[in-house]
Amino acid sequence: MQQIKSVDVMSVAKVFGILYGGLALIFIPFFLLAGMGTMFTGQKEAALGGVAIMIFAIFIPVIYGAMAFVMGAFVAWIYNVIAKRFGGIKIELQPVTPTSNIGLI
Repeated sequence: MQQIKSVDVMSVAKVFGILYGGLALIFIPFFLLAGMGTMFTGQKEAALGGVAIMIFAIFIPVIYGAMAFVMGAFVAWIYNVIAKRFGGIKIELQPVTPTSNIGLI
């Protein structure tokens, strides 16, 4: 049995930011469609809202990634504080035997 005593705060924050920023890319087409649909209603105020939605769609991955970066850093820091006082997560590791890749090319 091995124990994770601490994690690097910046590495966790980077992984969270990249992961969630990438996942936010999934939402872009839906927001673009909603913005375009709102713009074509024929109302002046709706067109302005549609443009705002489309601009927001472009910034969703950046905003979501930045929030995940901050929260990842916070969660890693909290984990380190708790692990230092109460102990870290215990894991059991099993060695893996390397397989030969000869013949797969």
